[in-house]
Amino acid sequence: MGAGRLDRYFKITERGSTVGREVRGGLVTFVTMAYIVVLNPLIMGSFAADDAGAKRDVLGNILPVPQVAAVTALVAGVMTILFGLIANYPFAIATGLGINSLVAVTLAPQMTWPEAMGLVVVNGVVVLVLVATGFRTAVFNSVPPELKAAIAVGIGLFICLIGFVDAGFVRRLPDDAKTTVPVGLGINGSIASWPTFVFVFGLLLTGVLVARRVRGAILIGVLGSTVLAMVVEAVFKAGPSKGTDPKGWSLGYPGLPEQVFGLPDLSLVGDVSFGAWWRLPAITVALLVFTLVLTDFFDTIGTMTGLAKEADLLDRDGQLPGTGKALFIDGASAVAGGLASSSSNTVYIESAAGIAEGARTGLANVVTGLLFLAAMFFTPLYQVIPVEAAAPALVIVGALMVSQVREIDFSDFTVALPAFLTIVVMPFTYSIANGIGAGFISYVLLQAVTGKARRVHPLMWVVSVAFIAYFAVGPLRQALGI
Repeated sequence: MGAGRLDRYFKITERGSTVGREVRGGLVTFVTMAYIVVLNPLIMGSFAADDAGAKRDVLGNILPVPQVAAVTALVAGVMTILFGLIANYPFAIATGLGINSLVAVTLAPQMTWPEAMGLVVVNGVVVLVLVATGFRTAVFNSVPPELKAAIAVGIGLFICLIGFVDAGFVRRLPDDAKTTVPVGLGINGSIASWPTFVFVFGLLLTGVLVARRVRGAILIGVLGSTVLAMVVEAVFKAGPSKGTDPKGWSLGYPGLPEQVFGLPDLSLVGDVSFGAWWRLPAITVALLVFTLVLTDFFDTIGTMTGLAKEADLLDRDGQLPGTGKALFIDGASAVAGGLASSSSNTVYIESAAGIAEGARTGLANVVTGLLFLAAMFFTPLYQVIPVEAAAPALVIVGALMVSQVREIDFSDFTVALPAFLTIVVMPFTYSIANGIGAGFISYVLLQAVTGKARRVHPLMWVVSVAFIAYFAVGPLRQALGI
């Protein structure tokens, strides 16, 4: 495809971007997301069946870590490229965090791994039906502007917290600590480790570069931090954390890999069953699918809203053009994730890092997707970038997204409280869906009791009722004894 055709197809010039910015943005997005190819296998898979912490299904079977890593990169690569080519937005796709934990911790112990992935496929099909009927797009468009801004701000705080936690800058205090404070700075109130020092260096370096409007600031920050990490490791030998050493590198190891190339094992692709509907009571399976759908549905809506506002892609009415196509590909990604046993895939908030670097079109997604596909073969090579070197990008992007708080009228408490709850519940509960639910329910309630019920879109009522049911799933299952 020639430069002119490439420009016209992706509308690069029309959106005020350049090919260079798109390529750079796609690379930055991949760098900030690449951890998922390492993290998802640790959440879903196990190194051996005899490991004490192995994630076993109801029959005692495991998903091998190398196979989960391969399908994680495969689905992320293929669906990110398709999203870029069809929806033409720089919103990368990969295995959804939260849903993968739900699958590993809640679904698998009650059924086999193929049956758990079958429920993920059903979740994706339900979402696709909602898109095909126009319901998902209508819900996306029914959200008032103030809540859309609050969603973007909440996501900004959320990804900032993710960056802090990934880097060890913020840590959960042990349960036996003599304090009621749940989290603290580093180790005993100090950064106290070389990996966290690298994070702080990277944060300050990237902040300076962004403030001085240096092109490629975020990418330079990540690469500069990686170089520093390699020097620090060569001198001080911090070593990998492996979940036991708080002063080690969490994910990724800044050292020269022993092996660069390896063929991926894709044997998990297609290993799916729908036998859960016969293994368990139908009401139990239905509630599990309902939980998956609600989480998937609103995580995506919240993430796309925040990313679209950050990239200035919304039209004059505050809507995202071509929302239906974008949501359809996202729903198809959930199906693809289930079929490949990588768990449900969805749009990633880390795409904001590429957007901050200048990405505005689907060309950036094509770059990110190709890098994910390459990652299947070069896993040892990209693992030299520790998460502590990539985490500063998330904090910087969070700071950029929080600026949208200026669009919220806090003088009107019927708007202020829902917006506030949306913003704070996301990072405090580590869930975009929870934040949206708290904001929606409180918004509808306050508008109704203050005589402004007519201002509320009918779908906001429907969604709020669904969220009430979503929050009540636990007590409901307990009451039914399932």
